Amino acid sequence: MSIKRIDPDDRWSEATIYNGVIYYTGVPTNLINDAYEQTKSTLNEIDKILARVNSDKTQILDVTIFIVDIADFPAMNQAWDEWVVKGQAPVRCTVQSGLMNAHYKVEIKIIAAVDQ
Repeated sequence: MSIKRIDPDDRWSEATIYNGVIYYTGVPTNLINDAYEQTKSTLNEIDKILARVNSDKTQILDVTIFIVDIADFPAMNQAWDEWVVKGQAPVRCTVQSGLMNAHYKVEIKIIAAVDQ
């Protein structure tokens, strides 16, 4: 089996696919808003990449959510709860962490199955 790299660059790829599984980290495109809006923005980016590789949020196996400020946990959860498919939620871990872009309030890493 080969590794498929989506939009590879010198430093990283947008996503990678191996053995029917996609690995992707989403960041918000809307950096001027609060954690709720940034989470929605990031989840929208996840929807886009999953659609691009013939998958969707019901195929997500594992999620790690990084938030900078623990006070943003309820806002992030609100956006997540509105987005996730009830009864098909993946394994999830949330970590408080500093992020490389000072404007990011959230970053979301996923692993999902891809229909082949």
